[in-house]
Amino acid sequence: MRGVNRVMLIGNLGKDPDVQYLEGNIAVAKFPLATTETYKDRTGKLISQTEWHTVVLWRGLAELAQKYLHKGSLIYVEGRLRTRSWEDKEGNKKFATEIVGDNLIMLDKRGDGHGGGYAAHGPAGTEGAEGFPGADIPPIADDPDVGLPF
Repeated sequence: MRGVNRVMLIGNLGKDPDVQYLEGNIAVAKFPLATTETYKDRTGKLISQTEWHTVVLWRGLAELAQKYLHKGSLIYVEGRLRTRSWEDKEGNKKFATEIVGDNLIMLDKRGDGHGGGYAAHGPAGTEGAEGFPGADIPPIADDPDVGLPF
């Protein structure tokens, strides 16, 4: 039986996307996404719990993020989890877990100047995203200073 690695999140960007271009003019965007759950505890007190996720978008989705997303944007992102590890300069093992997005829907209201309601889907719906997600995506090196340029 095959495994399933699927993540679906709705949240707000913690900062503007950081977009870099790798060799071959391949765009990659990275940004923090906050998701907040609210519930009542036993006493009826309202509790909010925020989780922060690192989202990585490639190619056409990265370019759309650069053009339309900004700090505070409300988005739906779907993708897969990827965990990377490396050793820092002191020899300590470090880990990073990221959401590699392949589907993006901007949920900001239309008319607010942020391109709200525009859906950007994976390979079929995004120009420049041919082959995503696929084996042709450059691997991220174990050294964080070598892989993503940010």
